[in-house]
Amino acid sequence: ARGSRVNQELWYACAGPLVALPPPGSLVVYFPQGHSEQVAASMRKDADAQIPSYPNLPSKLICILHSVTMQSDPDTDEVYARMTLQPVSNVSQCDKEILLASELALKQNKPQTEFFCKTLTASDTSTHGGFSVPRRAAERIFPRLDFSLQPPAQELQARDLHDTIWTFRHIFRGKSNV
Repeated sequence: ARGSRVNQELWYACAGPLVALPPPGSLVVYFPQGHSEQVAASMRKDADAQIPSYPNLPSKLICILHSVTMQSDPDTDEVYARMTLQPVSNVSQCDKEILLASELALKQNKPQTEFFCKTLTASDTSTHGGFSVPRRAAERIFPRLDFSLQPPAQELQARDLHDTIWTFRHIFRGKSNV
C-alpha cells in the first residue's frame, strides 16, 4: 500500500463536504464491475486500450464493512478510503445489531471542522516568511491572540497529509478592536 493514514478531520476537509463514510459494522453495497472499470481506467496508459469485461461478475454485492482506513496518495495528495468488505450471502439472516448499525450509520454526522482554503502565491512563499489570512478566518480558526504582547503573535503548528509538521508565526497586523 503506497498511501499513508490520514487524520480524520484533515481527511474530511480534503475530501469535501459531500463525502461521508459508513462506520465499520455497516452493511454496504459493493459494485465490483464499476470498481474493476475504475481500476482499469486509472491504470490504462493507452487511450485506445479496451477496459476488460467480466460478464460473470455480479453487478452488486451486499457486504459487511469490517474496516475503513483514511489515506492519501503521496504523489497527488488525493484522499481515498481503503475498506475491508465481507460479502453477505443472505441479508435477511444478518444480525439485528448489524442492520441497526447500518441504519444508524445513515443518520450519523461526521465531525464538523472549521477550516479555510488558500492557494499560496509567489508572494506568500517569499523570503519575508509570512502570508496573509483573512481576519474572519483567523479569528474563527486560530487560537485567540494575546493583544497585551507587542506585536500580538503566536506560534502555530499544522500537520499536512504526509504527517509533516509546519510551524508558522501568527502575527496580527492592523487595528485591534480589543
